[in-house]
Amino acid sequence: MLVLGIETSCDETGIALYESRDKRLLAHALHSQVAMHEAYGGVVPELASRDHLQRVLPLLEEVMREAQREKAALDVIAYTRGPGLAGALLVGTGIAFGLAFALGRPLIGIHHLEGHLLSPLLSEDPPPFPFVALLVSGGHTQLMHVAGVGHYALLGETLDDAAGEAFDKTAKLLGLGYPGGPALAQLAESGQPSGLALPRPMLHSGNLDFSFSGLKTAVLTQVRNADPKILSDQVRANIAAAFQEAIVEVLVAKSFAALQQTGLKRLVVAGGVGANRRLRQALIERGRTRGVRTYFPELQWCTDNGAMIALAGALRIEAGIERPEPATGFSIQPRWDLAAVGQADPAVRSEMPSEP
Repeated sequence: MLVLGIETSCDETGIALYESRDKRLLAHALHSQVAMHEAYGGVVPELASRDHLQRVLPLLEEVMREAQREKAALDVIAYTRGPGLAGALLVGTGIAFGLAFALGRPLIGIHHLEGHLLSPLLSEDPPPFPFVALLVSGGHTQLMHVAGVGHYALLGETLDDAAGEAFDKTAKLLGLGYPGGPALAQLAESGQPSGLALPRPMLHSGNLDFSFSGLKTAVLTQVRNADPKILSDQVRANIAAAFQEAIVEVLVAKSFAALQQTGLKRLVVAGGVGANRRLRQALIERGRTRGVRTYFPELQWCTDNGAMIALAGALRIEAGIERPEPATGFSIQPRWDLAAVGQADPAVRSEMPSEP
């Protein structure tokens, strides 16, 4: 089964071709809008939508040439139905339906976070089911129990800012450019975190939920209290390092609490923040002492991409969870609960173990 994946949920246009019979990615192409949005300090939805419109078809042609396949060979078209920016989703969805109608092929709408959740399966050493997944993309921070494809139960989630949002907002406070997360992580490498006492929000909350808005406010207080004349590069680096260490400590503690709660020994980390080197290092180190194997997608699959959408579509069809539908009327879901696309029973939020 040859599956085309189309991803346009935010500021990256991704196209990919996945062959389910051989379980391999034939080709993929990605265009990032970072340079365009940098001048505005963040994503401008209208500009994002217009850029997707210009990029999708050229990227599609590029992928088909690289894979040496004709469009008529496509069996299914998978596209991101949500969540994401409404205008951006409409572009990808509209093109997917137009292409499907012209070719007489069925479609399958994919949850963007399910794509991230399953992206480590694109690696040469994919994680077996079941596992606990830490989803840390730009607007989401969640812990999920994953029993199999389409079998997801929510264990905990952020109550306000996601980790990625906190990175970006804190980077802006420190005068860093867009996108802020990678810039802050780079600055943190030259900083010393031990001199600043930043909070670890909800570290001892007794559950698996997160909250990062207070941490961002604590950084704002540090910046405001500092004498602008002495807010040197080193001071900024120290603040960045202390902030990153606080985020990492909370993510690691809650992840291993989720593993203890579920009795599992496999942790999957997916989403843009999953590329953070300090987070990876801390999770691997903790895993060694707890007998836990931690899986990360390759760096190219941490950001939004078409490969994860094509893969998720293929896996859902193979699992018999969903049948592709003909190209008739369509809808998007800018807000969409990941648990809603699964078949698992609702998660029981038991108390977090006292020693995560």
